Amino acid sequence: MKVITFTGPSGTGKSFRAISVAHQHGCDGIIDDGLLIEGTKILAGKSAKTEQNKVQAVKRAIFMEKDHCDEVKEAIQHSRISCLLVIGTSDKMAVTICKRLALPVPSEFVHIQDIATTREMKKARDTRIKEGKHIVPVPTIELKPHLSGVLVDLPHRLFGRNKKHKDLPEKSIVRPAFSYYGKISVTDYVVSDIVRIVVQKNKDVDRISAIKVRRPADTNKGMTIYLDLVLFFGAQIFEVVRQLQAKIKVKVEGMTSMPVRDINVSIKSLTVRSEKKEETIAAIPHES
Repeated sequence: MKVITFTGPSGTGKSFRAISVAHQHGCDGIIDDGLLIEGTKILAGKSAKTEQNKVQAVKRAIFMEKDHCDEVKEAIQHSRISCLLVIGTSDKMAVTICKRLALPVPSEFVHIQDIATTREMKKARDTRIKEGKHIVPVPTIELKPHLSGVLVDLPHRLFGRNKKHKDLPEKSIVRPAFSYYGKISVTDYVVSDIVRIVVQKNKDVDRISAIKVRRPADTNKGMTIYLDLVLFFGAQIFEVVRQLQAKIKVKVEGMTSMPVRDINVSIKSLTVRSEKKEETIAAIPHES
């Protein structure tokens, strides 16, 4: 199977142009917002538009739920799709989707900036923000059994008729529930709380000295977490750190849908468990 990606910032018109891009590159299947689409049919998956908030929508779009991921993987294996168009907000997101669905490495990367003008992208963005309208590249009748969002109307009313591709399959516009809730942000304090809860469950950690979270301007590059710890004497330091790094990454990414690039752990000191202290004192002979 050949894989081509189509990427660009959220709300710039990717889904609106998805069918045209697929047609131009000979793709007979599309992965978009959690759905596997072949022609005018939804083969498998659940649309991210059905989610009640933006965080869950992102998790749905990158197939973080095992059942959802397995369903789409199986459908791909049993389909007749020979060339698949994978849509994402960045090349990294598209590659992540390919890895989760066990797809081949993309052979070509298409970007929205290459096929749409700044004015067109701004118009699409304004429609997304002001009216909460999202496009799904399948006919309305196909969407009804899959999508609980409000179906609005056909996209030509917003963008004008595209005579060049008038024979291509129909698209639909929906207004997902999360469009009404505005912007959702996760502060560094929330990330720190997640880290703190994960660490406190480890019996080899005495206490946390400090937690710092650093996020770059480009959020796609992932955050860095700095963690200072005091461990109990006798702990297998490298094993404890390795386990904490793995668990923190899974929990933070799973709960916030934000990538974690690095987790830097510093062991500041070792301490003796209170029980051991009492045993040590009891074992020391007293001078008469």
